[in-house]
Amino acid sequence: MKRIHNAFIATALACSLAVTPVFAAPSEADLKKQKSAAEQQVSSLQSQLTDLMAKINQLENDMVAKGEEITQAEADLKAAQEKEDQQQEDMKLRIKYMYEEGDGSALERILSSGSIAEMLNQADYIKSVHEYDRKMLEEYVKTKQQVADLKDTLETEMKNLETMQADYEKQQKTLSATLESKQAEVADLDKQIQEAAAEAARKAAEEAAKQAAAAANNSNRGNSNSGNTSNGGTNSGNTNTGNTTVTPTPAAPSNNSSAASTIVSAAYSQLGVPYVWGGTTPGVGLDCSGLTQYCHRVAGISIPRTSSEQLAGGTIVSNPQPGDICWTPGHVAIYIGGGQMIEAQQTGVPVCVSSVRVTYYVRYW
Repeated sequence: MKRIHNAFIATALACSLAVTPVFAAPSEADLKKQKSAAEQQVSSLQSQLTDLMAKINQLENDMVAKGEEITQAEADLKAAQEKEDQQQEDMKLRIKYMYEEGDGSALERILSSGSIAEMLNQADYIKSVHEYDRKMLEEYVKTKQQVADLKDTLETEMKNLETMQADYEKQQKTLSATLESKQAEVADLDKQIQEAAAEAARKAAEEAAKQAAAAANNSNRGNSNSGNTSNGGTNSGNTNTGNTTVTPTPAAPSNNSSAASTIVSAAYSQLGVPYVWGGTTPGVGLDCSGLTQYCHRVAGISIPRTSSEQLAGGTIVSNPQPGDICWTPGHVAIYIGGGQMIEAQQTGVPVCVSSVRVTYYVRYW
């Protein structure tokens, strides 16, 4: 029974091995079709990413403008409060002047009038002063409330823009990761195509060599001496003349260390400066792209205003050096080396040194 059981297992194993499919390597033509499809996907992803970056750029411009509106609203609110306070003080002085001895002074001016008309004019004047003061005070209070309401509205709109920015950043990260993966797939397919082409060329060369050898054997059959004289030619072909591999010397990358040093020094000079939305004034208030733009301007280099424009306008590098821009979606900083950067991070946090957070390094110098 045991012998039958073992025989059954052996038979089943043999059958399973026999039906295991053997897949042939894809042909060069199939690989090219796959590469073409992958390249179309890359093109579509790049188009989506370009559209998204345009939205991010517009959003950043909107946020800068909104920040400026909030700053103006704060200034207007302060001015309205000062006007209200001044009106209250003026009103107090007028009341004190007219009623410094109770109602006596005002009453005396009315009763001492030369005629009924003058008396009525005096009474109307005092009444009009009171009405003017009340009206002006009410207008100042109303204006102050309108400005305060506007400021609240602008701050709510800014929060909505920040939420939208976070959503765009998530989309950008997802698209970038997908694009990177698809580009790697294209590169791998391209490598497979090259290998398939090389293998086809090798086989063709082998076949040609076999055919040439067969033809030579046929033509030299029966004449052994002619075969011996061919050795000299064969040996002379092994000198490898003309087959020496020459490795090209890579061109030295352009480098402007002076400009890079100036950029870093300018960044250090702004440490402690307050963060201000839309800020571009060194020593007073800067936002992230305002800081990077200022540092490059000190070095004599003009760069765009927003972070997305700074990414698009510069050169992405894989060997970061101090003076490069550290770019992440919606944020930029100045790389100072050692895995650190100087950044204008967010409201309430002054310009400071931080550990690097980066998606790309961008260079303008």
